[in-house]
Amino acid sequence: MPSSQLRIAMLSAHSCPVGKLGTKDTGGMSVYIRELARELGKQGHLVDVYTRVHDPKDRQIYELNQNARLIHLRAGEDEEIQKLAVYFHLPEFVSNLENFKKQNDLQYDLIFSHYWLSALAGVYLQQWWHVPHIIMFHTLGAVKNAIEERDCLVPGESEPELRIETERDLVQKCHHIVAPTEREKTELIRHYGASSEKISVVPCGVNLEQFKALDKTQARQYLGFACPPHMKYGGSQRNNDKIILFVGRIDPLKGLDKLIKALPYLRHIQGLRLVVIGGGEHSQHEIERLRKLACDFKIQEAVTFLGLAKHEQLPYFYSAADVCVVPSYYESFGLVALESLACGTPVVATDVGNLKSIIRQGKTGYVLKDNAPHRLADKIALLLSRPSTDTKSARLIRATVSKFSWSNIAEAIIRDCQLVLANYLTPVS
Repeated sequence: MPSSQLRIAMLSAHSCPVGKLGTKDTGGMSVYIRELARELGKQGHLVDVYTRVHDPKDRQIYELNQNARLIHLRAGEDEEIQKLAVYFHLPEFVSNLENFKKQNDLQYDLIFSHYWLSALAGVYLQQWWHVPHIIMFHTLGAVKNAIEERDCLVPGESEPELRIETERDLVQKCHHIVAPTEREKTELIRHYGASSEKISVVPCGVNLEQFKALDKTQARQYLGFACPPHMKYGGSQRNNDKIILFVGRIDPLKGLDKLIKALPYLRHIQGLRLVVIGGGEHSQHEIERLRKLACDFKIQEAVTFLGLAKHEQLPYFYSAADVCVVPSYYESFGLVALESLACGTPVVATDVGNLKSIIRQGKTGYVLKDNAPHRLADKIALLLSRPSTDTKSARLIRATVSKFSWSNIAEAIIRDCQLVLANYLTPVS
């Protein structure tokens, strides 16, 4: 058993934790890994996060925080590649990780892998290093397929059987699983036959130093009434405009089309605007589909796609908005809602992830049974009919998510790690 200071090898093979948020393969998981690694380092543990080189300009080592760093390894071409293609480069990824470890005389107490691709790499390493392996899946292929089949989202876009079978195998081979919600724990047991005793539930966190309530008027002025100078959208803006905010990947699974279809029910609200943050080059086809949808409903002037925003700018967007909407069909947790509430902005969301535990029904927002447009519109209208959020009410909303600080989440993860280590028996060589 190691000392109280843990040495953790964290794996994020396909997605870089410092990549552009809101693009196809960079979202809440990247935020989770980066923030958790930083907080674990702050608490005195040593964390190395391994990812593949995504760009020839990537430095091999980035310091994330005291005791925490990000390490790029070659695995295939030094560029963005399709997510599933990373599978075929995992042997190179694992080999280069092992070489880096040996060259730098590194030792780790445990492996913490994120997503099924990284977890597959982690299985090889757990056998080589004789250390326990903890997995956090973030999304489950079997659940995504069930939802896409039920709602007929994108024919032909189902998760491959390779992923389903690999996840089922990983559940058996790893030593422990961290699930962000009780719902995911139940799905792991139902779809993959996971042992209940092998799974702990630890929610995701939010950076309360970064995400905090800002003055709405000042936030709107900073953004040029909802966008920074280099991303201005057309039309005159007034400070009393009602702004609905969407933040996330532009993906059918996120239900943004349902939110657009909700806007015609809100025509009676003066100055109503939907501001969409997220995108990237892989999202252009879906964005064009959504633009056409807005045109079909003759509400195109009220919908603005701003593309990607820098992570440090998000608190301004949340604070400038009157309501943030999460109309997803599926979320592993629901990080956007947590960020919005930390900024004092109420949320309307479908019953996905952990949102029933995050949003206080009728007080800090509403959780709906589905993303039917009329239901979204009804609750959005209720929130917009309230007096504009002032400093006091924003503080009250923010206070409801204080328990999700990264310091609390990191402490819970370390307790899990220590328990796994205490129960781990090194196999006889």
